Amino acid sequence: MSTINVTEESFESTVTADGIVFVDAWAEWCGPCKAFAPTYEKASETHADVTFAKLDTEANQQLAAALEIQAIPTLMAFRDGIMVYRNAGALPPAAFDDLVNQVKALDMDDVRRQVEEQNRQLDAEN
Repeated sequence: MSTINVTEESFESTVTADGIVFVDAWAEWCGPCKAFAPTYEKASETHADVTFAKLDTEANQQLAAALEIQAIPTLMAFRDGIMVYRNAGALPPAAFDDLVNQVKALDMDDVRRQVEEQNRQLDAEN
């Protein structure tokens, strides 16, 4: 599978879908973004069971602001609608492939329990 482009209109439905979705927030003028693009594209071909989306931060400035993206590239990973990874900066091919495999290996029941616990703590504080 190759990468797909997401916009302000399609972002939420893409990242809340079942399965694994990676999002690469980038801009045309960004050198590190351009350097990371071939690694991202190759991973999309290697991991056909994962959705690889690209978010052009210049064309979708309101969404980039809502996501509080302050540096690009910013890489996000969602699994079953839950953000499980977010970090600014490009990764070398081996590190990115390792990250994809780590997201695939997550115990989502455990992740959901952790999210519920965090939400309970936040509710208790408010």
